[in-house]
Amino acid sequence: MEPWRPASGGLTVALRVTPRGGRDAIDGVETLSDGRSVLKVRVRAVADGGEANRAVTELLAKAVGVTKASVRITSGTTSRLKQVAIDGDVAELDQALRDLIAPHKPTGT
Repeated sequence: MEPWRPASGGLTVALRVTPRGGRDAIDGVETLSDGRSVLKVRVRAVADGGEANRAVTELLAKAVGVTKASVRITSGTTSRLKQVAIDGDVAELDQALRDLIAPHKPTGT
């Protein structure tokens, strides 16, 4: 199951964020112990004064090809688990996210 779902005017994405992660990157999808799927995101910024949150929204905006203003954290601003709204065309955003996680999916036989 993908960690995003359609929402009014775009998508809502569940994230697990690692601040001070050494680099800014999207590392695929992870299934939490409760069965929820989250998009794994790491940023170089520290979790102080909203720096990591800004880095997360900027990284996601660049990764899916929308403006920074189109990405906002809707819940979890002080938590590693966050919900993010991305405004835009649902089909285009869905495809952009699928393209991002494709290199991280295991290839099976």
